[in-house]
Parts: sequence; structure tokens; C-alpha cells
Amino acid sequence: MQKRKLGSGNSNLEVSAIGLGCPTLEELGIGLVPYSPLGKGFPTGKMDETATFDSSDFRSTLPRFTPEALKANQALIDLLGSIAEQKQVTPAQIALAWLLAQKPWIVPIPGTTKLHRLDENIGAVSVELTPEDLRDIDNAASKITVQGTRYPEKLELLTGR
Repeated sequence: MQKRKLGSGNSNLEVSAIGLGCPTLEELGIGLVPYSPLGKGFPTGKMDETATFDSSDFRSTLPRFTPEALKANQALIDLLGSIAEQKQVTPAQIALAWLLAQKPWIVPIPGTTKLHRLDENIGAVSVELTPEDLRDIDNAASKITVQGTRYPEKLELLTGR
């Protein structure tokens, strides 16, 4: 499956040919539900480079959650945190609001087992990102190179099938 970057820079969302920004989805009226829109907790601001994961936690096997990658990726977490602070919301709400602002047919459905996180995630619908906010987020994010792949190589080969 062909992959491409949405936007510019190394920090942008990598999507398959049927993903975000694909005119075919829009033309045919097909919706898109992004997988793991909160990146297994990565953009929520709840962890930093000192985070550790028990061996039973799936994230302990993911390259993006190594201490080195978490430290390198702190700039992205800080960006979401500063925007969230300005808007008086959470970083997770900013991440979800950004997805919701991309196209009306993109509907992120974050998973959670906690009622307070469900309430927080629903609150993202009320976060208003102006065109200037979106431009600022895209400009700042384009200067950040996210370190660590989503999955170890063996698991990544199983995606996009």
C-alpha cells in the first residue's frame, strides 16, 4: 500500500493512500476513522522521557516509547501542551480537535476504559481551533522531527494489509 505524508516536514502524519487528504474519500462520501488517534497516550502530555512501562504494557515494545524517543519527541508534547494551556483544555483535546478540524468526514474514536477520559475526549468537540491556530500548529509541527517508528519492524510489516 502506498504511503505519503500529510502536510510538510518529518513530523506530519503518515497515511496510506486511502487516508487523510485523499480526494477519493471525499468524492465518494466515505468517512475515515483514524486508528489510535491519541497515539497510545503519546500526545496527551501524561508522560515524558522518564516514563517507564512494565513489560506487560504493549508500549514497552514500541520504538516511539523508548526513553530516547520520548526525550526527542518532547517538543511535540510541549507544543500541544502550550496550545492546550492557551485554550484552557488538555493536550489530548487539542490533538483530537486538530483531527476533527481537518475534514468533516474524519471522525476519530479514541479508546479508553476510564469514564473521566471519555468525558475529556468528548470535550474535544467543543475546542475551537481557528484557521490561525491550525496554521500555527502545522508550522510548529513541521519543525519537529518525531523519533521512533510506530511499531517494531516485524509488526509494521503486518500493517496496511
